Amino acid sequence: MSTDVQRIDGSALMGDILAQFPGAKRALFARYHIGGCQSCAYQDDETLAQVCERNEGLPVDEVVDHIYAADEEDQKILISPQDLQAVLTSGEAQAPRLIDLRTREEYEAVQLPGAELFSNDLLQAIMGSEPHDRMIVIYDHTGDRCLDAAAYLIGHGYKQTRALRGGIDAYAQEADTDMPRYKVEFED
Repeated sequence: MSTDVQRIDGSALMGDILAQFPGAKRALFARYHIGGCQSCAYQDDETLAQVCERNEGLPVDEVVDHIYAADEEDQKILISPQDLQAVLTSGEAQAPRLIDLRTREEYEAVQLPGAELFSNDLLQAIMGSEPHDRMIVIYDHTGDRCLDAAAYLIGHGYKQTRALRGGIDAYAQEADTDMPRYKVEFED
């Protein structure tokens, strides 16, 4: 568990846990089948203890440990904006494949050089012919969805897949301050 993360316990609200540990939703579903369907769904204002209790009385400490362990694995998937910029400007023969998860309008407004807008056709092309050892970097606006997409590709053998920490917004702030920034209307 990284040092800048607040310790969670049974009194923590699910919304706060998911904000602090974006991969917790995936981790809870994968191990405990929590949150994957209507019968096991949870609300942001429920405590972790409440969710554990109504899911066969799961031990809260075990679930907390699993969230921390999953977060440690997720941290290995992330690439910082500065590290991505270094890779992009290194002049290596094969640049990473950049996959943009945002909307077409966002993509057309600003994107990383050489990025491809995600589509099902693109996913099929990657699965059909992309070398498994090529670096793939997935990004969105703020980094809240790209981690799950990267985990999906890693699970399919693309072990060099990374998710851009903080998305293109962090890249514009930390790596390329000349890149335009924007705010989506429904974001905080």
